[in-house]
Amino acid sequence: MILVTGGTGLVGAHLLLELAGNAQKVRALYRTEKSLNKARNLFTAKGNSRFDAIEWVQGDITDVPSLEEAFAGIDTVYHCAANVSFEPKDEALLRKVNIEGTANMVNCALDFGVAKFCHVSSIAALGTPKDNEAITEETEWNPEVRHGDYAISKYGAEMEVWRAWQEGLNVVIVNPGVIFGEGFWNEGSGKVLKSVKNGQPFYTKGSVGIVFVEDVVKAMLQLMATDTNGERYTLVSGNFTYKQMLSIIADAMKKSRPSIYASPLMTSAAWRIDWFVSKLTGQRRKLTRSMARSSHNIEHYDNSKIVEKLDFTFADAESCLKQLSLSYPS
Repeated sequence: MILVTGGTGLVGAHLLLELAGNAQKVRALYRTEKSLNKARNLFTAKGNSRFDAIEWVQGDITDVPSLEEAFAGIDTVYHCAANVSFEPKDEALLRKVNIEGTANMVNCALDFGVAKFCHVSSIAALGTPKDNEAITEETEWNPEVRHGDYAISKYGAEMEVWRAWQEGLNVVIVNPGVIFGEGFWNEGSGKVLKSVKNGQPFYTKGSVGIVFVEDVVKAMLQLMATDTNGERYTLVSGNFTYKQMLSIIADAMKKSRPSIYASPLMTSAAWRIDWFVSKLTGQRRKLTRSMARSSHNIEHYDNSKIVEKLDFTFADAESCLKQLSLSYPS
């Protein structure tokens, strides 16, 4: 039987669409009825009637007793659950969910004799390139470089997976770029589409690696069907500057392209203003220091490892971005 964590998130829900569609026996964790409705709505939107064929178990990766119940009879695990936040005040939560939660998952996998474990990491956990080199799975993580709390938590989660691998668990890790996909318009990459829909005027000269959720799911399923063990794979279908990415979305939505260059000085001032406003109002941050800094980074991610391993073909990033933009709710 297959266990999926994070089944009410973008990757997990789309993974469940494929698994349920193939009539595989699947158990999935959920935390609240509200989160469960997000996955249910995706199934409905996709015309998939097998939502109720999934064995949904209420639980939390930070709650070991609930995990022990979820792991009974499980031989394969897809660990998609994670907290994604760039709020400095969420540091403790990021560490608890992403690091401690992953430690709980791999410990249970070892205890229950799971045959294979797939961990969804992030390009944020990849290393720091030297001299503008492309970032690969072998790029070394430099602890001396300033990393955001989210990146540190995802790197720490990977360390737990590698520790379990050394203890005998068969593992594979995928490191997706910014993941785009349908059904979760108010979170993650959906906020990028929303900002363009609302007339986003600013751009920076940084770059970003993106991938579409269908490719992430396809890669995970294919890797788990092979004898691959103790490897990680970068999942990026396209590298774009932020201006290029925002312009593609704007053109598809028939909105104005971003035309105002937000220099490092501007974004430095902006995150400080945002911090001050959040202190006054109690609202969540829209722009943090780490977000402002990373928006100017120029990075290129190399996906050749998975392309060569599986003869994998990514969907055309620009075409998919246009199609997704057209699908954005009006």
